[in-house]
Amino acid sequence: MKTRKIKFLAFLVVFFALANSVFAESVNINASASTVKWNGKKVGGEHYGSISVKEGVLDIEKGVVTGGTVVIDMNSMTCQDLTDPEWNNKLIGHLKSDDFFSVASYPTAQLVLTKAEKSGSTYTFTGNLTIKGITNPVTFKANVASDNRSFKGMITVDRSKFNVRYGSKSFFDNLGDKVISDEFTLDFNLVLSK
Repeated sequence: MKTRKIKFLAFLVVFFALANSVFAESVNINASASTVKWNGKKVGGEHYGSISVKEGVLDIEKGVVTGGTVVIDMNSMTCQDLTDPEWNNKLIGHLKSDDFFSVASYPTAQLVLTKAEKSGSTYTFTGNLTIKGITNPVTFKANVASDNRSFKGMITVDRSKFNVRYGSKSFFDNLGDKVISDEFTLDFNLVLSK
């Protein structure tokens, strides 16, 4: 009798484990189809451009995102508002330097999603963002397409929390009209591979 109970319990454990694996999956992000646009503001102006997703995965259970990881290629940063090649190269070189993102030392940034709450077609995501080897929590919203294959939203990042100091009034006094906003935005569209 005990043997039958043990076998039955073992069967239930295996059954539920298999059932959960059917409903839970990790889906790769299509890096080439996904986009991230950055925007930074300063006194009297702004700069904007794009940056590429290197790789990523979303964890999905019963059709709902439960977590995931997105890796950004910091070397792919481009500027779209400066049409003069010399000024464009200077800006990108400066952004990649130690004054800003120290790309030679930190070639990627990473977002790890730790919590997801869905209401209709809108998710509220909570996670940990790592830039320059420094990790801070972030919360942001994203809208999911009707086919559940793409997610659009925007993350507002306080660069001062990641030791990105250049032109920041959080670190320097008397900057006058040389102040660059501590906040920049990442407007994203993540597309799943299948």
